[in-house]
Amino acid sequence: LMNAAVAQGVEPAQITQHCDSVSLCFSKGLGAPAGAVLAGRRGFIAEAWCMRKLLGGGMRQAGVLAAAAHLGLQHAGATLRRDHDNARRFAEGTSGPCGIHVLDLPLCSINLAAVETNIVMIKVQGAWPSPAELCNHLRAVSEEEVAETGRAVSVLLLPWSAHTLRAVWHRDISAHDTELAKNKLEFVVRKCQE
Repeated sequence: LMNAAVAQGVEPAQITQHCDSVSLCFSKGLGAPAGAVLAGRRGFIAEAWCMRKLLGGGMRQAGVLAAAAHLGLQHAGATLRRDHDNARRFAEGTSGPCGIHVLDLPLCSINLAAVETNIVMIKVQGAWPSPAELCNHLRAVSEEEVAETGRAVSVLLLPWSAHTLRAVWHRDISAHDTELAKNKLEFVVRKCQE
């Protein structure tokens, strides 16, 4: 919800105004260690409250978590915008040398129109390497990589489907980290093509 609101430049209420209920996780993009909020009609919330108690839910000392969630909400606009910018930078190279989109890597492509928030989907062409194999290569650090690039970089991406990788940015990934991840993908793809 918060990523969509920031990407569209609207208040979250504008997106949820036609919803009967809304759940917002404070650890998804907002940086809180845990916690969520549930909103809806009074009867729905009363029922949810009873179910939570029946299932053993409940927290003591929740004020500490609430404070982290409050801080995350206060800074959501700037934090999430930065995440979106880093994802876009990775995809198209709006800052720094160049992004994946303009590298002309025959193995990988990105639909820039689909990069709206902090998520970048990378299409993998061909039968080898598979997305899972490519993710393994991105995670691993080889002596050859360190010798050629002078860096040991491990990038964690998710093999999303048979032909797609999913990259997601969060508050702990900087513009510098984004550049390192782009360079690592370029290195791995080049090595796979050799």
